[in-house]
Amino acid sequence: MLRRRSHFFVLIDNALSVKAEKEEEQKEEEPTASPFEEYLQTLLQLKTTSADQFDNLEKHTQWGIEFVEKYNKFVKERSEIEINYAKQIRNLSKKYQPKKNSREEEESKFSFCRAFFTTLNELNDYAGQHEVIAENLTSQIFVELTRYLQELKAERKTHFHDGRKAQQYIESSWKQLESCKRRFERDCKEADRAQQYFEKMDADINVTKADVEKARQQAQMRHQMASDSKGDYSSYLQKFNQEQNDHYHTIIPNIFQKLQDMEEKRIERIGACMKTFAEVDRQVLPIVGKCLDGMTTAAESIEPKTDSQQVVESYKSGFEPPSDVEFEDYGQAMKRTVSENSLSNAKEGKEKPAGKSKPKLWPFIKNKNKGSGPEDFSHLPPEQRRKKLQGKIDDLNKDIHKEMDQRDALTKMKDVYIKNPQMGDPTSVDPRLTEIAQSIEKLQAEVQKFEGWLAEVEERMPSKSDSHRRSGLYETQSNIAVSNNCAQDRERPLSSPDGSYTEEQNTETQVKANINPTPNPNTIPTTMPDDEEFDDDDEPLATIGTCKALYPFEGHNEGTIAVAEGELLYVIEEDKGDGWTRVRRNQDEEGYVPTSYIEVNLEPNAKGAMTYI
Repeated sequence: MLRRRSHFFVLIDNALSVKAEKEEEQKEEEPTASPFEEYLQTLLQLKTTSADQFDNLEKHTQWGIEFVEKYNKFVKERSEIEINYAKQIRNLSKKYQPKKNSREEEESKFSFCRAFFTTLNELNDYAGQHEVIAENLTSQIFVELTRYLQELKAERKTHFHDGRKAQQYIESSWKQLESCKRRFERDCKEADRAQQYFEKMDADINVTKADVEKARQQAQMRHQMASDSKGDYSSYLQKFNQEQNDHYHTIIPNIFQKLQDMEEKRIERIGACMKTFAEVDRQVLPIVGKCLDGMTTAAESIEPKTDSQQVVESYKSGFEPPSDVEFEDYGQAMKRTVSENSLSNAKEGKEKPAGKSKPKLWPFIKNKNKGSGPEDFSHLPPEQRRKKLQGKIDDLNKDIHKEMDQRDALTKMKDVYIKNPQMGDPTSVDPRLTEIAQSIEKLQAEVQKFEGWLAEVEERMPSKSDSHRRSGLYETQSNIAVSNNCAQDRERPLSSPDGSYTEEQNTETQVKANINPTPNPNTIPTTMPDDEEFDDDDEPLATIGTCKALYPFEGHNEGTIAVAEGELLYVIEEDKGDGWTRVRRNQDEEGYVPTSYIEVNLEPNAKGAMTYI
């Protein structure tokens, strides 16, 4: 039994020894981690963390660029909305602008119509301010942000390229360091094995001396290789540590700082654009306020009483009210005679059966004749007939003026041909002069005819007033200087007693206004151009030059325009010798100013182009 127990313990001892040998072999196969290996593990974690940071920054900066693109698109759409809104406002204003016809001219007499037209003009200017908003949004924000986006993308790409490049370089250096370390480790193991083999050979008495020497040389060579590998590994390790220090303390922090600066600039740029977005609206507020003030002023200028009086003046007939209706006594067989003051159409002495005669209240009867009436407008009430006849006379006078201007121009041309025969034949102008003379004579006959009808109407009207009669053709002009107060009263036109016109009268009364190079600001010409110059039926006159006001002019008279000293205006008609020049401030304001009050600069291609004061 003791033998069996000893045998059992021997088996246990053998098993334990075998287990110990296996554990030692496993330890040899799996060596413990060295400090360098632990360092490499830490370095690997750092590399992974650095790569993750680059990925996070790349995602964030890409999101920042997408936000800038979104805001830029928002500004573009806002600009398009402003443009479309301005276009619709302009179309609305244009749609309701007055047309050049008689109906619109009649409407312009009323203050509420003029206020509405002013509102339309102000609304058109209001639309222009929205166009300014759209233009500024596009130029100051959209265009600038589009350009900045390209720069931002390029800068971001450069920074991440540098970061990736630095990351790849440090990883390559680490791989080379690991390669040196493994080579050194391998050479050391080979040197140890060669040393052990040499010692075994040297202890064996059966090995020849040559084999021992060979083993010794092999061991020395392996030790030399291990020593060289150690030197390379040590040298590259120092180099790697320096590069690693530069990478984590200089290169990567600089790249991160550049990315941070880029991000801060992007955010700052967005803030500046948002501020500009508000300032663009704020800049047009003063002009928008003026437009609204103009609308308010136009509304406050409406005069109900004046407008209603315009209606009265436009439609009053001039007839006297009918007399009282006489009592008809049906108890007696009598005939009622027509009262002299009655407005009945029955003739004197004609009798009608009793009970069948009723007075006609003609003022309240509508005129069923819608077509054009007779030439003398006898189908109209007296007051309306007087206005029509006066308007016809004015139109004829305008035509006479035009013909006379052509006659004067042709006469000057003929004189030039007489003095310089090489420029043309003087007789070639005679047919046209004869034709114009006949036309003037015909027009003057028409004027006499209509003035006769006008005199007849005014004689029959209950209250005659010659102050309304005027002839735009005949005006006396004087070069006598008067004070500014006196200059505001225009002379009344002169005509012959029977209303006719003779060329001799016009020649005697019409005097050229002197053009004084150094005028006295207290004196102005006393005559004004005729009213036909303000005919709105034709297109506006083209600009032929500019002028500068040398002295202030109040312009109280009809047809004149007030100017301030130093004001610049456009010339649309030069002085025809009467001392007045027609100027324009804008599309709606034009009139005459004294020629001696301005300095005129006509365009080279304008008629009679010259510079005069």
